[in-house]
Amino acid sequence: MYWLFLLLALAALVIAFKASSGLLLVVSLLASLGFFIAWILGLLAARIGSSSRDEGLMLDPNELRRLREQAEARKLAAASQQPGSSSEPQQQR
Repeated sequence: MYWLFLLLALAALVIAFKASSGLLLVVSLLASLGFFIAWILGLLAARIGSSSRDEGLMLDPNELRRLREQAEARKLAAASQQPGSSSEPQQQR
């Protein structure tokens, strides 16, 4: 859609070059400037929109808390299953 603004801006410039009236020249130059600005803003909005993350993949705080609890439980289970791992430090003789 934003490419349409570029075409309109170029058409307004062509009208400005072929204008015989001063008023038509000013109006078409202002229209061309406006269409160029709209084209640039549309182009930037499209680039920013394409590089943003999908909001559907973002985790809510409850899901994030649940995943942290699962990771902590896996760590504790792995630590308790390892032989020779005790919470007390071993004394050397």
